[in-house]
Amino acid sequence: MAKINIKIEGIPYEVEEGLTVLEACRACGYQIPSLCAYNHGECSRGSCRVCLVEVKGARGLVASCVYPVNEGMEITISSPAATAARRASVELLLSNHSMKCQQCDKNEYCELLYAARVTGAREDMFQGSKTPTTVDQLTPSIVRDTSKCILCGRCIERCGNAHGLSVLGFEKRGFNTIVAPAENRSLENSPCILCGQCVSVCPTGALMEKSEIDKVDEAMKAGKYVVVQTAPAVRAALGEEFGMKIGTPVTGKMVAALRRLGFKKVFDTNYSADLTIMEEATELLDRLQNGGVLPMITSCSPGWVNFAEINYGDLLPHLSTCKSPHEMFGAILKTYYAEKIGVDPKDMFVVSVMPCTAKKFEKERDQLQRDGIKDVDAVLTTRELGRLIKRSGINFTKLPDEEFDNDIVGDYSGAGVIFGVTGGVMEAALRTAYHALTGKEHELIKFEAVRGFEGIKSAEIDIDGTKVKVAVAHGMKNARVLLEEIRAGKSEYQFIEIMGCPGGCIAGGGQPYVKPQFLPNEDIDILDTYKQKRADALYSEDERQTVRQSHNNPQMKALYEQFLGKPNSHKAHELLHTSYKAREAFKD
Repeated sequence: MAKINIKIEGIPYEVEEGLTVLEACRACGYQIPSLCAYNHGECSRGSCRVCLVEVKGARGLVASCVYPVNEGMEITISSPAATAARRASVELLLSNHSMKCQQCDKNEYCELLYAARVTGAREDMFQGSKTPTTVDQLTPSIVRDTSKCILCGRCIERCGNAHGLSVLGFEKRGFNTIVAPAENRSLENSPCILCGQCVSVCPTGALMEKSEIDKVDEAMKAGKYVVVQTAPAVRAALGEEFGMKIGTPVTGKMVAALRRLGFKKVFDTNYSADLTIMEEATELLDRLQNGGVLPMITSCSPGWVNFAEINYGDLLPHLSTCKSPHEMFGAILKTYYAEKIGVDPKDMFVVSVMPCTAKKFEKERDQLQRDGIKDVDAVLTTRELGRLIKRSGINFTKLPDEEFDNDIVGDYSGAGVIFGVTGGVMEAALRTAYHALTGKEHELIKFEAVRGFEGIKSAEIDIDGTKVKVAVAHGMKNARVLLEEIRAGKSEYQFIEIMGCPGGCIAGGGQPYVKPQFLPNEDIDILDTYKQKRADALYSEDERQTVRQSHNNPQMKALYEQFLGKPNSHKAHELLHTSYKAREAFKD
């Protein structure tokens, strides 16, 4: 790209043509306060006026997030007029804000609070009535509090960009404007898939996961046998909560922290990811060989399942009947494992640490309970685990590396690890499907064709003469393309993986916030590379494993020999499979 010459604070710089003033200044080492552009324009651009600067020759101050640089431009950030204007902009936002900072879970990562500190904003400079507040906490996953909303529009844009949905929008007019589903309905009464992508980009506490830390506290206090399992993507991101660089694997320290928090057993959901593959690969082969509904689509992502039930009820027979891995583990823990260790399932409390807010909704499904006993009792996001560790005074970075419990259950293969990244479920399933059909191991462990962050990936796999065409999609905007092909009878695939969140679980709505102003040790391009860094952490752990195919996990073999019989057996279906039902987005 062509370069142009500009001056910032009188100092000459050469920058890429096409940048905004804000982007150019950041590239040159300047941090202009902003409440929008850290998310690549996912906002109502220029609306907050927090990034105002002087540009020689411009009429008045300009919003640096939307104003393009041009040859010879002279920019002044620190003039008295620009400094005062930025401070006033933040003070105006604060005048309509709830200011309950101490009670807000976003406190440590609140961009409004950060902007207030940087600009020197003063409290109560503008006083008057506040916009009427809506607090929506009817879903098990997400809480919406309009008293904390600054109308930046990031959530609106993310929902559209990731999923092609318009769940949230600007409602009402003038001073009464709020961000909400249509008619200010609850998220429960909307097409929301509860993925939490809106939460991940919200600059304040206006959108947050619904915390279940209190549920865990109560179970501990009541003397329950409280066990915990952690999803693969959690280990690739938890360290960020403690100042560690993005992509730092923290598996051992995470296990050590969970033990010190008082959990009776600390398990890895990778174990049941292997179990999912055993069931899912067998189900796929059965459909291929016996005229079942094809293409078969994975069902690990609850956000995707929500989307399918709301928008594609006619295609639900295409979904695998497998439960998601953490729900499978919950079912095994409260049957096979509880019997082995002599604990009444009613006294066992299963906690899942997940990168996902939709998992909170998933665990409440009637289909995932037996005799009134839930497979999983509480779901904590990666962020909630970070808060729990900090609350307990544990110095995370100083912890030793410890191993997961795997006495009877819990051991896992490399295939289970890569579930956390888009294409990982497909790759893991193909490793085992190949073996199930041929009795041989695939020469190449990696299936490179399904890796990467393209919106839709496809490949053809030759399994001993049987051609299997597969596709991978992440984000519902991409998934819709494949689903419309199926609906039109034009799909060429036999197996499709769909993940709700762009990038997969590594970028789930419950993962640590990726906001450069709170990551001073990261490179400037972190927004473009953080998914790859987290993915690399999982792929590297896969490569470190001695066993890298689910069917070779010794504990998997023992589970089937001693308890389940074989994959897709009657008992396996009873415990590990589920059903889906079409539902309306809006309720009367």
